[in-house]
Amino acid sequence: MKIKLFIMAPILALTLACGNASASHTGMTPVKSPEIPEHITFAGHKINIDRCDMYERFDRELTSMAFTHGTTLLTLKRANRYFPMLIPILKANGVPTDLIYLACIESNLNPRAMSGAGAAGLWQFMPATGKEYGLEVNEYVDERYHPEKSTEAACRYLKSAYSKYGNWESTAASYNAGMGRISRELEAQKAESAYDLHLNDQTSRYIFRLLAMKSIMEHPRYFGYTLDASQLYFPIETENIEVSEPISDWQQWALDHDTNYLTLRELNPWIRAKSLPNKNNKTYTIKIPAKNAMLRSKQAKEVYNHNWISK
Repeated sequence: MKIKLFIMAPILALTLACGNASASHTGMTPVKSPEIPEHITFAGHKINIDRCDMYERFDRELTSMAFTHGTTLLTLKRANRYFPMLIPILKANGVPTDLIYLACIESNLNPRAMSGAGAAGLWQFMPATGKEYGLEVNEYVDERYHPEKSTEAACRYLKSAYSKYGNWESTAASYNAGMGRISRELEAQKAESAYDLHLNDQTSRYIFRLLAMKSIMEHPRYFGYTLDASQLYFPIETENIEVSEPISDWQQWALDHDTNYLTLRELNPWIRAKSLPNKNNKTYTIKIPAKNAMLRSKQAKEVYNHNWISK
């Protein structure tokens, strides 16, 4: 009994103190619910949020994501490094740049991300899907982890799905559930858009997570995210070296090129082993850091989107 009273006393004191305090002097930080707009534009299409289920589904994802502070903040910081690399690839392939937010919700822009199901990289390709869309996937090389090549593969997938559905929301839903599933449900439910489909919770939420991520990434300060330019992650200047022969020891190769194995793997996450047999003498482009490129104090402090910073 004494132990119980000892534990409960501080809690009781706090409860009484809060009960006697006015709402404006509780000591707690106010929690503001994000405002939901009447519509949101995605990939050039205006989406009406007036319908009750649309409003509530969007509100769920926007509220959840806005208050997942650590993960969302890291995604913002990483975007400054990866958007300049990836968005030109989307543009070159005729894919709306808003689809970059798909990579944001898939991996939080972590190129080494691996899901429990085995999906990997920025775009979270499964091994078979990666191979289907042109990526090399084996124990030595896994291009699902290659930022540029996986983005090219994602563009091929997205364009193929868009040609089937004619809208980007169904295309995005298929990225989560597969084209076969979305095609069957559109036909069975006599719907034209994934917004109108009854789907499992994960896929139903997916397309609204995409809208929520776009909303926060475009206006982070409204949602309380305050960043100085110096806190962003900056692009790392690299030099490219082409390799067409087997590499018996990547660790020694790194040292021979004035870097180390850690940095080699950081800049080339698609390298998955300590050697590269390369029996077919395929040409690979290896990135190594330019002089002083790994030192933040020496990097050019380039800001891709000034809406991301507070000053």
